[in-house]
Amino acid sequence: MSPPMTIKFGTSGWRGIIARDFTFDNVRLATQGIADFLKSEIGNRKSEICGRKPVVILGYDTRFLGHEFSLAAAEVLAANGLEPLLCNRDTPTPAIAHNIRHRKAVGGINMTASHNPAEYQGLKFSTCNGAPATPEVTRQIEANIVKLQAASSDESRAGWSFKGVVIGMFQCQTFDPQPADFKQLHKLINFAVLKKAKLKVAVDLSYGTGHGYLDVLLEKIGAQVTLFHNELNPLFGGHHPEPNAENMADVSKFVRSGKAQIGLGLDGDADRFGIVDKDGAWLTPNQVLTLALYHLKKNRGWTGAVVRTVPTSHQVDAVAELFGVKVYETPVGFKYIGALMESEPIIVGGEESGGLSVKGHVPEKDGILACLLMAELVATEKKSLGQILKELAKQIGEFYTDRINVSFAPEKKDALLAKLGSGLKNIGPFKVEKFITTDGYKFLLPNREWVAFRASGTEPLIRCYIEAKSKVNLKKLQTACRQLLAV
Repeated sequence: MSPPMTIKFGTSGWRGIIARDFTFDNVRLATQGIADFLKSEIGNRKSEICGRKPVVILGYDTRFLGHEFSLAAAEVLAANGLEPLLCNRDTPTPAIAHNIRHRKAVGGINMTASHNPAEYQGLKFSTCNGAPATPEVTRQIEANIVKLQAASSDESRAGWSFKGVVIGMFQCQTFDPQPADFKQLHKLINFAVLKKAKLKVAVDLSYGTGHGYLDVLLEKIGAQVTLFHNELNPLFGGHHPEPNAENMADVSKFVRSGKAQIGLGLDGDADRFGIVDKDGAWLTPNQVLTLALYHLKKNRGWTGAVVRTVPTSHQVDAVAELFGVKVYETPVGFKYIGALMESEPIIVGGEESGGLSVKGHVPEKDGILACLLMAELVATEKKSLGQILKELAKQIGEFYTDRINVSFAPEKKDALLAKLGSGLKNIGPFKVEKFITTDGYKFLLPNREWVAFRASGTEPLIRCYIEAKSKVNLKKLQTACRQLLAV
C-alpha cells in the first residue's frame, strides 16, 4: 500500500493537479485539518477569534470543480460545528479577504490556484484578518493532517475519507460578496477623478473572477470599457491566466491603435495585475509599485512607510528616499507583507510578481485595486504612466531589471547553495558591498545595483533576480550570474 499523500501549504496555500493530487478526499482531509485548528483557536482564550461566531467564508475561482470542491469543504466544516458561508459565484481573492474581515469570520477557505495552469486547483486558507495564513499557522494545519492520516484505518491509507453528506445534497448558505467589496474600494479610490476623466480603458480578465468587478466599477463611472477574455473558460484559452506581457498582447495592440488610453489586466483570481501604457508597453510590477508609492505620497499626501520583498526593485527605494519614506524588506510571499501592514502604518506594499495592497485595505494582494490606482494616476496627472516614469528618472535615474531561471543537475544543488551561501566578494566585475540572507542570497553592489538568488522549491533551478542602472551593466550581470551558476 502506498503511503498517504503529503499535503504541504506553500506561499499561497496548497496546490495540486486536479484528480491526481487535488481530489475530493484530499480537500476534505485538508479542510478537517483547518477545522481542527479553528476549533482549538476558538477555545483558546488568548486567540483573536475566541468567542467569535464560528463563520468560515468559502470562495472559489473559475477553474474546474471550484464550486463542488467548496461544497465538499462546507460539508466538513458543518460536521465540525462551524458555519460555512459560501460566495454566490466565482469571486476575486481580495473580495473574499475583505468579506472575512467585514463579517468578522474566524477564517476563509478559497479554492484557487491563482495564475497556475488549468490542470491545477488549490486551497488557500486565510485567517480572521483576511491575510494568507502564516507559516506558523500552516505548520499546525499540516501537523493536524498528518495525525488524521496516521489515525485512519489500513483500508483507507491511500487517503483520509470524511464520511459526510453526498456532494450535491449539502445545502450551504450563500451570500453576495460584491457590495461590501465595492464599498471598501470606494473608500480607497478617487472615483470622482476617474468619472471626470471619462477614460477609454481596455480590460483583460484572463477568463477569471474579475468579471463583474473591475469592468463594472469602471463602467459605473462612465469609462468606455472594452473587454478581453471575459467569458468563462476553465482552460484559460490554453495559457496561464496571468496578465503578463505575452498574454496581454491583444490589449497592447488595441491600446497602441489609439482605441484606449490604458490597458488593465487581472490574473485568474484577480489578486495580481497587469498594466499596459498608452504606447502599448507592458509595465513591470516593479514599475507599478513605484508609481503607486509616487501617486499615494505626492497626489494623495499619505504618510507611512513602504514594504517590498527581497527581489523587488530598488526603484521603489529611490522614490521612497525622494519623499522621505522608510523602506521595509521582507521574504518572498505576500503573507510577510500583509503581516507588516497589520502592525505598521504602510502606504503601500508590493512584490515583483504582481501583488499590491495599500494602507487601510486587506493584508492581501488586490489586482483590482492596483488597476484602479493606475487609472486614477493617469486621470489625476493627465499624463501617460511612461511620461511619469521618465520624469521620475530625471531625479532617481533609470532602473533595468531581469529575472533568469538557471537549471542545474539535482545532485549539484547542495554545492551551488553552499557556494552562494558562503558569500561572494564579487559578481563578475562588480564588488559586493553587502550580503543579505533574508530570503535566498542577495548581493548589494555599488550604485543601487544588486543580484539575488532563490532556489525553486519544486524544480531543479535557481531564480536569479538582477537590477542594474544601465543596459550595459544589466548584460554584464546577466553573463556573470550564468557563469557563477555553471557548476
